[in-house]
Amino acid sequence: MIDNTQFEHKTAAYLTLGCKLNFAETSTIGKQLEEHGIRHARKGEAADICVVNTCTVTELADKKCRQAIRKLIKENPGAFVVVTGCYAQLKPEEVANIPDVDLVLGSNQKMEIPAHLGDLKKKDRGEKGEIRQSSKLDLKNFVPSCSSDDRTRHFLKVQDGCDYFCTYCTIPNARGRSRSGTVDQIVKQAEKVVADGGKEIVLTGVNIGDFGKNTDETFFDLVKRLDEVEGIDRFRISSIEPNLLTEEIIRFVASSKRIAPHFHIPLQSGSDEVLTLMRRHYDTKHFAHKVQIIKELMPDAFIGVDVIVGVRGELEEYFEDAYRFIETLDFSQLHVFTYSERANTQALKIEHTVHPKEKQARSKRLLDLSEAKLLKFYENHLGETRKVLFEHTLRDGLMNGFTENYIKVQLPYQEELVNTTVDVLLCELNADKSAVIGKLA
Repeated sequence: MIDNTQFEHKTAAYLTLGCKLNFAETSTIGKQLEEHGIRHARKGEAADICVVNTCTVTELADKKCRQAIRKLIKENPGAFVVVTGCYAQLKPEEVANIPDVDLVLGSNQKMEIPAHLGDLKKKDRGEKGEIRQSSKLDLKNFVPSCSSDDRTRHFLKVQDGCDYFCTYCTIPNARGRSRSGTVDQIVKQAEKVVADGGKEIVLTGVNIGDFGKNTDETFFDLVKRLDEVEGIDRFRISSIEPNLLTEEIIRFVASSKRIAPHFHIPLQSGSDEVLTLMRRHYDTKHFAHKVQIIKELMPDAFIGVDVIVGVRGELEEYFEDAYRFIETLDFSQLHVFTYSERANTQALKIEHTVHPKEKQARSKRLLDLSEAKLLKFYENHLGETRKVLFEHTLRDGLMNGFTENYIKVQLPYQEELVNTTVDVLLCELNADKSAVIGKLA
């Protein structure tokens, strides 16, 4: 039993790094602390408690986590500092050694933070933060989470963990094996978003196509049920493995009422040799076939593609093969990640390494290709009238919104348009070509 009197009048600040799944989980953590009487610190107000949810997908992510933790500590002097998430799970000693970090919680403890706060007594200066984590990750427990910081778009966690063990990846070690809630649980979460006024839900997870392995259900079952949820304008499917993006799912999206024609598919490499080294579950022919089906059924669909450059074993000729293959794909945008070595991964057994400068050069070529593809995608839709859901973000007098196929649209700010879906004529590209200037139709 937690004594809530110790939390009276306490405030908390939250910092999330990494994926949308982390944002959904941090939102749930915030709600848990609110239930125990700890309110969110207001802007500019020093918090009594700081909670950091970390990422460890690359070496750069680790560095950004350390920098962000130190910055948050400086902004909230004397706060009780709790660090959790993937970086905390994999490198707890490293996190605990950051000055003024009081408590490091592993993945099993992430959703139990109130029970670990104790009397909020800070450690003595120079003393290492306390580490509390299980040596073995919980493979069964799934805690539904949904971020609601933005009243337009919500990120709904439907799945966690991964069983794939790709050679470059640490996520199975940080989050455990694949598990999910039931279809009924997720639908109830979506219905709560409706009650809260949300209009768009992004389905998130580590490997969402693996949904239902522990419940004898499938991701297709989930998508079909969510399509019937009244009050949500659209659902978006976040990153889904190409081998799990089945043709029946694609065909259903093409005719659905609420599932957006927007796909985010990790390719990771356009070289079959590198895909084999990565231990991916498909080849380039399979990937190209999935893109082809999407475009045949939904010519206007947005397709985002993840690519990693400079992995061990990526010989120059392999990268050139990959570039040529990627160039032929009818995608809308690339998300390019530069490979960095991760401890305890099988990739470290591969001998050939890529020089950092060569990694940068390869990354730039792919980013330039991505920019050209996105520009062409935007230009192809100029002159069309599309439904746009506008957000509350205001910058330089403009508000942003997105079409169902993920074209970013800007209009002069009008408060009455926030969290509404309206027909907009797509007129022209903005000055830096990052969005389309629209006009109410």
